[in-house]
Amino acid sequence: MERSSNCRCVSRVLSIQSHVVHGYVGNKAATFPLQLLGFEVDAINTVQFSNHTGYVKGWTGDRLSGPQVLDLMEGLKRNQLLANTTHLLTGYIGNDSILQDILTILNLLKAQNPDLVFVCDPVMGDNGKLYVPDSLVALYRDQVISYASLLTPNLYELELLSQRSISTVEEALNACRLLHGRGVSTVVVTSAEFTPDVITVIASSVKPRSRQLLFEVERLPVHFPGSGDLTSALLLAWTWNHPEDLQVAVEHALCSVHAVLRRTHEFASVMPELQLIQSMEDLLRPSLGPHVRLVQDSSP
Repeated sequence: MERSSNCRCVSRVLSIQSHVVHGYVGNKAATFPLQLLGFEVDAINTVQFSNHTGYVKGWTGDRLSGPQVLDLMEGLKRNQLLANTTHLLTGYIGNDSILQDILTILNLLKAQNPDLVFVCDPVMGDNGKLYVPDSLVALYRDQVISYASLLTPNLYELELLSQRSISTVEEALNACRLLHGRGVSTVVVTSAEFTPDVITVIASSVKPRSRQLLFEVERLPVHFPGSGDLTSALLLAWTWNHPEDLQVAVEHALCSVHAVLRRTHEFASVMPELQLIQSMEDLLRPSLGPHVRLVQDSSP
């Protein structure tokens, strides 16, 4: 079932994550694709950096505090600008204060719309390296994720949230089941490397029905910052457009991301940032192909 494009109610996302002046990570990676797919986006930037942190000569900028985020929310509330919010999307938070306030924001939004969808990308680290304070791990695990409609960790973040070491697909599937037991409806593990040359993506859901899907995605020889932020945004969009078909939703998101990354790789020597503008057609109408394959469907 696909939501009708003729619906007069436009979906609106409140996206709380990082921002860069140049390039595409955080809100810069999420906003344009969401708007292209028909979503209004209100963005709160947890950090305002000149560029992403992978640049050799560093970056400049500043971070928001929890009180500053709540002050922005107060302005939105005072002007009655929250009533039509259908989704809350969170990405890089970076400090305890803002993460604790996410629950306050979630309750505020749910008071306006009890059916609000909370998409949580628990950005904490990758490949065994933590790049947020240790205290955020416990906050995500014990307080935040149980409210998530859709959770999009990478494999390392899945290990942190489940408190399990994961080296096989079955262990990853079991960790997803553990998170379902904590209240998470759908978990999409956006990147795991169990075999050479492919990225494994796991989609596990208990609503609208129990299903666990395993995808293999052709692995490119480089990593581009912002790809996880793009993936979470597209999963939000396509699961909303295909609420009854997790396979279709995830395939659409993965095919778009892979097309963007292939194009980015082609132009990396000239412009080492996600080629979003150049990939509009792939974002709007993803082409299913051999680069993304469903290899396992564990449905009852």
